[in-house]
Order: sequence, then C-alpha cells, then structure tokens
Amino acid sequence: MPSYYFFGTEDYRIAEAEKFIARQFLPDRQLITNYRKIDGKKTSCADLITELSSLPMLGERQVFAITSFQSYPPKEIERILRLLTPAQPDRVVIFSSPSSKTPKKNSGFFTAVTKVAEPVEFRRLSQREVESLIRRNLEKEGIHIEPQAVTLLAELIAGNRGALEAETSKLANYRQAGETVSVEDVRQIASGYEVFNIFQVADVVVTGNTRKVLQMIESLLAAGNSASTVTSLMLQHFISLYLVKNGKKPLGRRGFLIPKLTEQATKYDNSRLEEIIVDIADTEAELRKGRLKPEMALEILALTLAGESSEGR
Repeated sequence: MPSYYFFGTEDYRIAEAEKFIARQFLPDRQLITNYRKIDGKKTSCADLITELSSLPMLGERQVFAITSFQSYPPKEIERILRLLTPAQPDRVVIFSSPSSKTPKKNSGFFTAVTKVAEPVEFRRLSQREVESLIRRNLEKEGIHIEPQAVTLLAELIAGNRGALEAETSKLANYRQAGETVSVEDVRQIASGYEVFNIFQVADVVVTGNTRKVLQMIESLLAAGNSASTVTSLMLQHFISLYLVKNGKKPLGRRGFLIPKLTEQATKYDNSRLEEIIVDIADTEAELRKGRLKPEMALEILALTLAGESSEGR
C-alpha cells in the first residue's frame, strides 16, 4: 500500500478520508489497536520513528495518521520518510497538514514528501456539489427543501463539508419527515455561518463582487447583528490586516488568527487597506449621527468597497 499526504482547504474531509482508509484497510476488531493517530506538533521525531518501526498488534496490518507533518524540521522529515522506502504492504501511513498550514506546491517540503507519499488535495465542494448533498442528506430523512432555501444554505456553507453535515443535521432535527425546509427555516437555524463571517466578507471585497458583498452584509443583519456591530467588526478586521501586513500584532486577542490574517493581507497593498479603513470609519460615523438608515449605510459601504476594488484590479 502507498503512503499518502493529505492537504488542502478542507480539514473535515481530510479527517474523514483518514478514517475511511483505516476502516477499509483494517478489520473492525483491529481499528482500536492498529489505527494510530499521531500529532506531529506533540510527538518528537525519535518517538514517531519508534512508532513507525513497531510491529502490529493482534494482526498483520497497521494504519498511521500523522497530522501537522510540516511541523518537523527538514532533516527530521528526511529521516522519517526514509522509513517508508520500500513501501510495506502491511502498513499505510497518512501524513497531513491542517488547512492553515497548506504548503506551496513548489516548496522543498512538498517536493520531499511527494517523492515518497502520494499527494491528495482536498478542496472545498462546489456550489453544485453542496446543493446536491443538501438535498440528499435531507431526503434520507424524508424532508424536502425549497429551491431558494437550498441556494441560500449552500452559500452559507461555502463548500465546507463539515458545515454541510452539521447544518443539514440541525435542519433534520428541526423538521419532521414529510415537511419542507423553507428559506426562513435556513435563516433561523443556519444563519450567520462561515461564508458570512468577516473573513469571508474581506475575501469577497478584494474580488470586487458587489452582489456577493451585499448578500453577505444582508445575511449578517438577518442573523441579528446591528449595522454598527457589522461595521465595527469589519473595521477591526481590516485594521488587523493592516497591522499584520506591516509586521505588527493584530487588534485584541487575535494572535491565533495571524496565519490566516497574513495570508489574506497579501491580497491588499497598504494604500488599499488604508482606503478601506477610512471608508468603514466614515460609515460608522454616519451611523452614529443617524444620517442614514442602517441598511442604506451598509449598502453604500458595500458598493464603495467592492466597486473600488473592482476598479483597481
């Protein structure tokens, strides 16, 4: 059996694929003893090599799932990979990296790993795939869903398989067999999910997709956020992007978001971030003075941000 290297933007699908391979390769009674999950961030190179060199218990097959493999230094990675050559038919080794640490395909790490392990990239599901799976999951429970509700839920899920399973499960518990899920049901049960968080708004602003930015802001308001809350969150986010881009810490307790902020900040230059911060601050000021209705103020902001971004591309 070959070794694998799982990477990409879909952590849920990576974890599910690891479990699927383990179930296919090992008899049920051996899953507990011969399926080993190892965290690369918490396991030394020496300990990992010892694990990989051990003989299987109660059978002839083993599956090792080694997460955060990119955390080992290059020389240690080389030592670990040498153990896998030649491949052993009674052992499957699955290396993986979390989405936040997805390597570049021209990096030395990726080149070294893929010489030994077969790379498998897990991308987010397409809109069509998400819509199909939403219908399938609900149909299993005898529940129907309105076409517009399918579209809205698919946009909220944003290609995330884990979100899809969680949200359709909530809807299945909310409705009974024979009933139909409406747009209002989706707004109440699944509103404010991943695609409508501030990170996603910032991702879409840079593309200049005005319609999508408007849609996201409307959903944030529908989820119960006030207009001032939305502008405050956006302002904090773009200020954090500016700070991280210039080698400083983000606002508040956002240290754990630095990798994602750093990646997103590469899509903007400093002058563009400064313009966005000023535009959002101006909108906040208008909201405080009550000169514009909240919905109108946010619509104008969305048009300004996405429109300017589109012009600058």
